[in-house]
Amino acid sequence: MPSPEGIRKTALVQGFAGIQWLVFMFANIVVIPLSVGSAFHLDPGQMAGALSRAFMLTGIACLAQALFGHRLPLMEGQSGMWWGVILNLCATASESGLTLADIGGSIALGVTLGGVLVAVCGLVGIHRWLNRLFTPVVMAVLLFLLASQLIDIFFHGMVGLAQGPVIRPGVAALSILLVIGVSALTIAGRGLLSNFAILIGLAVGWAAYVLCFGTATAVVSPHWTQIADVFTWGHPVWHTGIIIACVVTALINSTNTIATLRAAEPLFDLAADDRRYRRSFVVTGLFTAASGPLAQVPYAPYTSSIGFLRTTRLLDRGSFIIGAALFLLIGAIPPVTGFFSTLPVSVGDSVLFVAYLQLFGSALQNLEGIVFNFRTIFRVAAPTLLGLAILATPAAAFTSLPGFIQTIAGNGMLMGILTAVLLEALVPWDRLR
Repeated sequence: MPSPEGIRKTALVQGFAGIQWLVFMFANIVVIPLSVGSAFHLDPGQMAGALSRAFMLTGIACLAQALFGHRLPLMEGQSGMWWGVILNLCATASESGLTLADIGGSIALGVTLGGVLVAVCGLVGIHRWLNRLFTPVVMAVLLFLLASQLIDIFFHGMVGLAQGPVIRPGVAALSILLVIGVSALTIAGRGLLSNFAILIGLAVGWAAYVLCFGTATAVVSPHWTQIADVFTWGHPVWHTGIIIACVVTALINSTNTIATLRAAEPLFDLAADDRRYRRSFVVTGLFTAASGPLAQVPYAPYTSSIGFLRTTRLLDRGSFIIGAALFLLIGAIPPVTGFFSTLPVSVGDSVLFVAYLQLFGSALQNLEGIVFNFRTIFRVAAPTLLGLAILATPAAAFTSLPGFIQTIAGNGMLMGILTAVLLEALVPWDRLR
């Protein structure tokens, strides 16, 4: 039987691990509603309300997955794939001839329909079909592209490009020092120093930023009427191209569930069964459907949670539940939301930069044991490099394409995954060795 001292130590470690989960959730989510709110030209009060809703909905979604869904400590958060699609649709508003309110209303309707469809797919067991399509090579391509897309976003934030068109040398220098410090703690640190490297880096980095540059933004506390507001992007409007694009995105985004649970299997030494997949799909679908009227970027299990868990090596579900509950609480207290919204983007992006480097390792693990030659290298190189090329192409370049095709073809991650799936399904690679 554990001693009282051992119990206290375990509870303390679990508490700090919960705070670190809170930091991870916060740093991943805080930028998304602010950037989307800016794209829809929301006023500061509306954006603060959207941020509170994002915190509360994310906390509830994480708790729902941990308690009723896949039941693993894996963050359920606003999808990077959906984020890119929504920003891309906003960027093409002038070329499409629609107002931002019309686009926002169509997105809200499409997101709700797509979420319902994903929940239904979970009930009927579509994951079995997706599991067959998601070979180790497809998984590797997905993780390579996800890591590239997110690291690019974090790098821009680290060097100050989130605040203007040019690099801010002082901000970039502090970010580089933070990346070096957090990496050193992760690699060379022992015990709790290594486990809590991200939390330490964020606390030290935030304090250093305030000392060097002052507070990043003014505190704006949302009013409860703004938190409870719905359809702030625009009231529901039927626009066939956008609706179809949203439903297709919802279906493709559901592959995050397959990718995350597959990547989690070796980490937790388990084999995800049929029920785990079904429950996870249903929870993701329901929270995606709720995202439409609440004007939020839809949800998915975060494959990047694997990188975070590999970095911290804290696999306890209890600490994850503590972090999710704290995140929900932050969103429910407007002054606290206002305070945390002042976190400098460069500091949050710097610590996430280190955590997400582990995704590259997860991608390589999927390729272990596969031997490549000048023929078979195409199965990885073609989809990965195509996806990277599209990610590097300005969104405006795709505006000459029809709306539905534009949304799919302009998303490097979607195109890379679809290309990998097609190559794996159609080409007999085993015969080409």
